Amino acid sequence: MKYEAVIGLEVHIQLNSATKLFCDCANRPGDDPNTNVCPVCLWMPGALPVLSRQVLEKASLACLALDCEIQHLSAFDQKVYYYPDLPKGFQLSQAHKPLARHGWVEIQDEQGNPRKLRLHHVHMEEDVARLVHETDGRIPISLVDFNRAGTPLVEVVTEPELKTPYEAMEFLKAIRNQIRYTGCAECSMESGTMRCDANISIRPRGSDQLNTKVEIKNMNSIHHVGDAIAYEIKRQIDSTNNNEPIVLHTRLWDPEKHITTAMRAKFEGPCIPDPSVPSIVLTQAWIDKIKNLLPEMPSQKVRRFVRDYSLIHDEAVLMGSDRELSEFFESVIKFDVPPRRAANTIATQLLPALKAHGQTLSDSRVTPERFAGLIQMLEKNEINSNSAKSVLEKLFKTQETAQEIVERFGFRQVSDASKLAEIVENILAENASAVDNYKNGNKKAIGFLVGQAMKASRGKANPKIIQEMINEQLA
Repeated sequence: MKYEAVIGLEVHIQLNSATKLFCDCANRPGDDPNTNVCPVCLWMPGALPVLSRQVLEKASLACLALDCEIQHLSAFDQKVYYYPDLPKGFQLSQAHKPLARHGWVEIQDEQGNPRKLRLHHVHMEEDVARLVHETDGRIPISLVDFNRAGTPLVEVVTEPELKTPYEAMEFLKAIRNQIRYTGCAECSMESGTMRCDANISIRPRGSDQLNTKVEIKNMNSIHHVGDAIAYEIKRQIDSTNNNEPIVLHTRLWDPEKHITTAMRAKFEGPCIPDPSVPSIVLTQAWIDKIKNLLPEMPSQKVRRFVRDYSLIHDEAVLMGSDRELSEFFESVIKFDVPPRRAANTIATQLLPALKAHGQTLSDSRVTPERFAGLIQMLEKNEINSNSAKSVLEKLFKTQETAQEIVERFGFRQVSDASKLAEIVENILAENASAVDNYKNGNKKAIGFLVGQAMKASRGKANPKIIQEMINEQLA
C-alpha cells in the first residue's frame, strides 16, 4: 500500500480496409507469404506512397468512436530505426501531427463506479513486415513476410492515468467494443488485429510525480495484459524496496512462466517529417460527413435499452456489448416477444449454444424470427425450459420453425391436471423416504421429488404445476 502504479497504454489496431495504407495491395496479411506485395510496400527506391482514402475514413471513424477531436491538419513522419522487418530504415507514422487528439473511454472500476480514462491522441501508421524464425534446421534462420508490411494501423495512446491491471483490461474491452461497432476493425487480440504495449511505473501513494517507466511490448491477450502489468508492478516494488534502480527499457511477457523478461534497451530514434506523403487537410464539412456514418454507440444503446425496453443495467450492457448481438436482440422483440424474456433467453440459452457449436449469430441457422418463435412457445407455456433446450438444438440443425419441431418430436408441455396428478401420486408412493425427509424438516427434498416427476414425464410436464401438486399433497 506504500506505492501506486501509473499505467499508460499504446494500442495498435489494424483497420479492415480493402487495401494497404499507401498502395493497392490487398490488406490480407494471412495470405501465402509475400503474395500481397508491390514496390511501395517492399520499400523499393523511387516508389512513392499514396494515402488510401478508405483508410483515412475508417481511421477517422475509429477516432470519433472514442470521442476524439479530429485535427484539420495532420501529417506523416519518418520514424527512424533499423530492424530486419523494416529494411527501408524508417516507419511512416504520425509522431508530430496525429490525426486526432484527446478523447476518452468510460469504464467501471473494481468498485463498480464509472471512471473516465482520457486519451492523449490517436494516429495512423503503417505496420512492419513479419519475421518468421525457423529453428528446426541445422542452421536457424529468420525469414521476412512482407504481406503485413504497409497494412494500416491506428494507435490509441492513453494519458498515463490508469491505476490497476483491472482498469487496463476494462479499457481494452471498452475500446474493442466501441471500435468494432463502427465496422472499421475486428479488434481481435487473438488473431493479431489488436495489440497492446503497456508503460508502467510506480510512485509513492498520493504523489503526482512520474518516475522511470518500463515498457511491455506486443501483448496479444487481454488477460496477458492484466497479468503482465500485475507482475511488473510487483517487480518494480520489489526492486525499489531492495534499493535497485528502475532502468528505462523494454520487456516481453512470457505467458507460460508468468514473468516479464528484458528484451532491449529503450531506443527512441529521430522522427522527421516525410516529404513523400502530403499533409492531410480535412474540412469541417468532411469531418461532419464522417460523423454521420457513426452508428449508435454501446453507451447510447445501453441507456436506450434501459429506457425503452425496461432492461436492468446488466442486461442492457450484455445486449449492447456487440453490435451484431444488439441488432439480433432488437429483431427478436419485433415479433411481440417481451424484451426481458428475450434478453434472458439469449443470455442463458442462445449464447452458450452458439459457443458450443462454434458459430456466430451471422453464420447460425437460428434467425431472429425462429428464435422468437421458441420464446413465444415458452411464454404460452406450450413447452417448458427443458424442452426449450432441445428445441433450440434442433433449430441449429434444421430449417423448421420451433412450432414444427415441437409437433414433430413431441416436445409439447403436459399441463393436463389428471395426467400430472397420476404422475405425482406414483412419485410420492415410490419415494416414501424423500416424503418423510420433507415432513421431518428437510425442505430440499421437494426438489428431488419434482425432479423425479419431471423425469417420469420425460421432461414434458409443466414444472410449476408439478411443484404445486406436490406441495399440496405434502401439506
